[in-house]
Amino acid sequence: MKPNDHPDHSKGKPPMALFPRFGSRPIRSRTARARTVRSLTAAALALPLLAACGSADGDDDTITFAAVPAESSSTLESSFDDVTALLEEETGKKVEFENASDYAAVIEGMRAGQIDAASFGPFAYVIAKDSGIDMDAAAAPAHDADKAPAYTSLAYAKKGSGIKGLSDLKGKNVCFVDKASTSGYLVPMKGIMDEGLDMNKDMKQTLTGGHDASLLSLDSGECDAAFAHDTMLKTLEDSDQVKAGSLEAVWESDPITEDPIAVNNESLDPELAKQITTVLREKANIPAMIDAGVCSSEDDCVLPEEIEYGYAEVDDSDFDSIRDICDATKADACKSIG
Repeated sequence: MKPNDHPDHSKGKPPMALFPRFGSRPIRSRTARARTVRSLTAAALALPLLAACGSADGDDDTITFAAVPAESSSTLESSFDDVTALLEEETGKKVEFENASDYAAVIEGMRAGQIDAASFGPFAYVIAKDSGIDMDAAAAPAHDADKAPAYTSLAYAKKGSGIKGLSDLKGKNVCFVDKASTSGYLVPMKGIMDEGLDMNKDMKQTLTGGHDASLLSLDSGECDAAFAHDTMLKTLEDSDQVKAGSLEAVWESDPITEDPIAVNNESLDPELAKQITTVLREKANIPAMIDAGVCSSEDDCVLPEEIEYGYAEVDDSDFDSIRDICDATKADACKSIG
């Protein structure tokens, strides 16, 4: 069954899988973010930045919540204001928000017990979970109460280029985001392999470091095709960085479970961890936050990445598709797992 067809709410959440297709689905507007994670070795350098924070310092009245900066880190904290206000109201604890430098810093902060809850990219979550951190995926962004929290990876080419699909990438210069990016490298790698192509032998790879940079490089002619997550192009068109209609999607992946918020079982009291999880799954949505008085109206409710509904339940098995991709591709970045 497709993840968006007749969701099974009998278990509290719709089913999620990577490979069933969405079919026709609109491109949603959301803040662009690079879904990447640097090496865990590099993370150790960022760890001291978080060392003074979190429950591990003995402050049982504070919950430390971390997220990775998007395009504008100055607005990241404010985008989580309503979520953190809800957590404070429901738990009676103070929520301290941390702008982490990258996913690697969040992973090591969770490992050290300096972060109690954090927003991850899907692959970063898998790296953290499978490296032995005792944490659980609680919820992920959803734009519709009745649909699974998911996004997709797309391949783009210039309109009129003659590139119509992944098979046309042979001999081309292709822009990817980063070798540890879920939708900017790993998922495209699986799609390219399924077409019978070898990424190392059949095309030139250009790593741009960001989803926006990938599409901007394509637009400027630095590459023939580019991969990015499903709403990056609209973000660039809306900000007049790319002329509307100049780039076109030539391939779309199957659904990928959205960025999870995970809770740290090592740093949190079990009852508090359970309470935070319940709040995120059941009350961190616009209708519920209006009922709770956190927001006065739909227009007043602000959620990260321009989320249109709120958060929906996910669990660790929803990210098995990422593990499956690693098994199939043997990607270098996957070697950090386990």
